[in-house]
This record gives sequence, structure tokens and C-alpha cells, in this order.
Amino acid sequence: MRERAEVTIHIGGIYATREPMVIKTLLGSCIAVCLLDPEARVGGMNHFMLPAPGGGPCDGVEGSRFGVHAMDLLIGAMQKAGGERCRLKAKVFGGGHVLSIAENGDSVPQRNIQFIEEFVKAEGIAVVSRDLGGYLPRRVHFHTDTGKVYVKRLGQHTLRLTGIEEQRYVSRTRQQGPQFGEVTLFVPSPFPLPLTTPPHLFSSPPSGERQGEGGGAESKVRGVR
Repeated sequence: MRERAEVTIHIGGIYATREPMVIKTLLGSCIAVCLLDPEARVGGMNHFMLPAPGGGPCDGVEGSRFGVHAMDLLIGAMQKAGGERCRLKAKVFGGGHVLSIAENGDSVPQRNIQFIEEFVKAEGIAVVSRDLGGYLPRRVHFHTDTGKVYVKRLGQHTLRLTGIEEQRYVSRTRQQGPQFGEVTLFVPSPFPLPLTTPPHLFSSPPSGERQGEGGGAESKVRGVR
């Protein structure tokens, strides 16, 4: 069996293909949506940071940082790759509460989760699997031809490293127009936080992965069918 090619996307990233590939990303409070047309075997993923801009210009790659644009762009990319909108199925990940602010219904991860739940409902896209919320970052591997997804919860060390990227985007957003208030990303709690126990635990990670990477408490790699 030929090994799949891999591509990694970051904040604002969108990728769709009809070739068998593995799309990878690392999530904190962000959301990644995996779309699949099971008949055409076209798959794609996005990675957005906030539901919508708060004002000011929002074009091109910068616009794809926001869910309202990232979802339209992903659906468009799926169609260009040969997928049909009416056949799309979704798997949704992220929205971890890893911010140094009180957890409430108006926090960044909660707004992200609320946005994507409302979007797929309004667009009539069936969500066949979801892993949302929690308190640690996630690594997501999406197999575009089968729709299979591997998710691994990562430890506190990775939480700090992931924060560098998200903090960079928040700082850039403040400088370029849209304002979202004072948010400091990825300052971990001084006490251990609970892990949710997801279904379908797998004892072995995807190719090239090692369990325990990143330090701190981790869950096993698991497949999301």
C-alpha cells in the first residue's frame, strides 16, 4: 500500500483534495473542520481562530483566520476538487479552554464552538463526529480519502509552544484593524485539569507519531470514525 502524502495547515489554512492524503494541524482554542464527500472521496480541512472579524479589512489569507470566511472557502475548495455540497459530511475538532481567563459562555473557545455548531446546522451539513472543548491542545490527522481522523490530546509543554503561534496572530489582528479585547493565550493552569474520555481509543499512533511527545499528561491516540 502506497504511503499517503502529508500536508500541515496552520491558522488560516485551508486544504482540499481528491488525492489520498493526510492533512494535519495542531489546535488550541481554534477550530478545525474536516469535510468529506464520501462518494467522490474528496476531503478537506480548515483551521480558524475566531468566528468573525470585529471590523476593519479582512481579505485573502487573513480572512480565512475567521470561521465565517474559512467555512465558505473550504466548501468552495471541496467543490473545486470535485465534491458536491449536498453530500458533504463534517467532523469538528478543537475549542479547547486553554486561555488565562475565566471559563464562561463568552470565552473564545465557547464562541468558536457555538459558531461552528450553528453554521453546520444552518447549512444542513451533517456532523458525523465531534471532539470539542476540554482543557488541552489537540493534534489532528485527517485521511482525506477515507474520512478517518486521528486525534491526540497533548500535554502542558505543547500547550505553551502552541501559544506562540496563536499569540502572534492575536497581536497581528490588534495591529491590523479588528479588535477582540485583551486576551492572553495559552497560560496553563497551575493545577492539573481533567481530560474528557473520548470513544475509540487506539493503542498505536499514526505513522511518524510518538506517544508522550510534548510532555505532561496525554491521552492515547484515538481514531474518530
